Amino acid sequence: MSGTNQTPSSVTEFIIVGFPGIQGQDAKTMLSGVFLTLYLLTFVSNLLMIVIFAMDESLHSPMYTLICSLAFLDLIVVSVTVPKMVAVFMFDFNIISFNSCFTQLLFHHGLVVAESFLLGLMAYDRYLAICHPLHYPNIMTNFGVVKKIICCWIGGFLGPTIPLILALRLPFCGPNKVAHCFCDHVSVIRLACAETVVNNYVALSISLCTLFFPLLYILYSYIKIVKSVLKIASSEEYVKTFSTCVTHIVVISVFFLTAASVYISYRIPGTSTDMRIMAALIQNMIPPLMNPIIYCLRTKEIRKSFMKTLRRKTILTTLR
Repeated sequence: MSGTNQTPSSVTEFIIVGFPGIQGQDAKTMLSGVFLTLYLLTFVSNLLMIVIFAMDESLHSPMYTLICSLAFLDLIVVSVTVPKMVAVFMFDFNIISFNSCFTQLLFHHGLVVAESFLLGLMAYDRYLAICHPLHYPNIMTNFGVVKKIICCWIGGFLGPTIPLILALRLPFCGPNKVAHCFCDHVSVIRLACAETVVNNYVALSISLCTLFFPLLYILYSYIKIVKSVLKIASSEEYVKTFSTCVTHIVVISVFFLTAASVYISYRIPGTSTDMRIMAALIQNMIPPLMNPIIYCLRTKEIRKSFMKTLRRKTILTTLR
């Protein structure tokens, strides 16, 4: 086996299989239509949030800066994977070069980790605002929030760096069919002509740490928030905050738990490949679609800003 590890990679491109159990053209066309529709909805809704934030200076505060950065991140997350998925299912453009595959792998996993850190930062922002309102203005300044967001991005891309370097050291000298809709780390290294036990354990350890620690902090923050809100005399404020917390936790749970289940499922014999891929797609596409609704459209200030922007555009169109 040591000799195998020295073999240079001869594979120059990979073939994206998609769903191994779905190969009929009608089914693939339907899937591509669903993916394209979800992608356009996600792209437009998140882009709209960014435009609203950019045009309304009253929203240039730490909380809305975080919401805008989440929208920007979600827009990139779906753009890294979904267009290629649509091309695979709709046009059978299922070939991806070796370098492009590993680039997609890095960006996909890096952005997922960055989003987990950013969701943790947003929970921290709400925790301070509700539980320690007097300290909030000093800790969460606009400049301070931008620095924290940059740290989330840097940490996000540092997370998958070690697994990526280890994967690039593997020889790929034969099979090149990736049993996934995009270049996922485990699906790719399974094609290596060498032992990958170390790669699997390193990737699993880093992935679970970067997912579970932010998740545990988010749950802790929301528990503290709920306890603090219970002390509020106004039942209206209680219902409003509790409703917001529940919706946030639902979307966060979809993001974190589906991601964790995908990583763990590779280690469980007999797990359906199609079900694992579907779970990965849910984690990749549903939170970016839901985040604008949960974090943005339910926020009164953003709704008011949206209506103000819409009226402004209507007036300008009428004058023309």
